Amino acid sequence: MNRFLMILMLTCILFSCDIRKNKSKADVVSDSAQAFMDSTTVQMIDTVYDFGKVTDGEKVEYSFRFKNTGKYPLIVSNATASCGCTVPEKPEEPIKPGETGFIKVVFNSQGRVGEAHKEVTVTSNAHPAFPILELKGQVTEAKK
Repeated sequence: MNRFLMILMLTCILFSCDIRKNKSKADVVSDSAQAFMDSTTVQMIDTVYDFGKVTDGEKVEYSFRFKNTGKYPLIVSNATASCGCTVPEKPEEPIKPGETGFIKVVFNSQGRVGEAHKEVTVTSNAHPAFPILELKGQVTEAKK
């Protein structure tokens, strides 16, 4: 009889532990679903900018355009470039549904003679995510 009660108690303990694990998994799925529901969509107007030829030392500036096509404000949380010679500037305020926003990028060609291909990665609440933004062209040697 004591053995039966001990087995019954162990079984109850094991099942109660398993239920708590399943509940925490459900909470994680629920949080992920909420984040997905709060996401918005983005339409890129520009994804590649070919600046042609510039002379070594010139700065190239371009603003990539995008439109919030979703139902929620578009929040750009980060914009990073593939190297230190390229500096992106993200919008500080959320882009409201239907509005157009800009990611300004400045490329410093100093010491970058040759083909230039720079990429900018944008992190936001858009789903699907922003595509990689590209800046490309040719940097020619300065005449002396």
